[in-house]
Amino acid sequence: MTKPGRPGASRKKKTPKVGSGGQGRQALEGRGPTPKAEDRSYHVAGKRKAAADRNAQAVGRAVGRGASPRSGRAAPGQGGAADASIAERAFAEREQARRRPPKAQAEAELVTGRNSVLEAFAARIPAHTLYLAQRIEFDDRVKQIIASANGRNLPIVEVTRQELDRMTDAGTVHQGVALKVPPYQYVHPLELLDSIEARGGTPLLVALDGVTDPRNLGAIVRSTAAFGGQGVIVPQRRAAGMTAAAWKTSAGAAARIPVAMASNLAQTLAALKARGVLVLGLDGDGDVALPELALAEQPLAIVVGSEGKGLSRIVTEACDAIVAIPISSATESLNAGIAASVALYEVARLRSRS
Repeated sequence: MTKPGRPGASRKKKTPKVGSGGQGRQALEGRGPTPKAEDRSYHVAGKRKAAADRNAQAVGRAVGRGASPRSGRAAPGQGGAADASIAERAFAEREQARRRPPKAQAEAELVTGRNSVLEAFAARIPAHTLYLAQRIEFDDRVKQIIASANGRNLPIVEVTRQELDRMTDAGTVHQGVALKVPPYQYVHPLELLDSIEARGGTPLLVALDGVTDPRNLGAIVRSTAAFGGQGVIVPQRRAAGMTAAAWKTSAGAAARIPVAMASNLAQTLAALKARGVLVLGLDGDGDVALPELALAEQPLAIVVGSEGKGLSRIVTEACDAIVAIPISSATESLNAGIAASVALYEVARLRSRS
């Protein structure tokens, strides 16, 4: 007699398989305690321990051959604890050096603007590529730029204005022209002074203390060239450098006026003073008014501070005198580039009288 239910359906009774009873019990037991980090070969601590062991064995073999241990390691008979610690420090230093990001490579700059590009060609500055915007107006300057690029066998790449806007800094007026040049090559401040004296000129330098706007730097370079200065000195840290924006603002004067970089501005000013250069700092609270400056014909280095903080204390102490530019209102202050221009003009005017 068949049991009631769905026709054709059958139920088979499952029987346990031989030897399967222990599998579930082993899974429930787990894998045991987690090994220590130094006992795991793939862990950094395990690699460090293995390196220490190998180093200790190498030192032991060297001592056994009669070689003297290196300075700082344990002497024979003192055990391998010191050797292991040295190996651990060495391994940690290597790991830190491996993980440290590579040093930033100096990237090429883009000199923008027709006058700036023409000045760069005139100064024979090495260049890689000339970029021209599509449908650019071919005036005399553009024709001269193309002729100069062809004369130096430079590749000329035509790009859209949107692409040229993206390549240049925000807000830069490139006028449809950009020249890719290597990073700016700074000179040493004392080498700059040597070259001026070798030409028989009276040094007139401008040093910047904390000026971070590259457009101010470019304007100061341009004023230095206009009023007979021979160079500009910038600090290595916390200051603007000769970027594409500075090149653009200088209107090509950066191709004629060298810019020196000082690792320590106060020490550089002291070195200039030792060479007979009179260091003058510009500050609104100066003791000497600029029109009353009586030593304009002497070798000079004019120090310009930042717009917000002015001259730093250390740089102020390194100056021979603090000079003030007379202005009509005590509440007003001059832009760093304008202050440098006024001082350079006054020095040039006083020198022309002597």
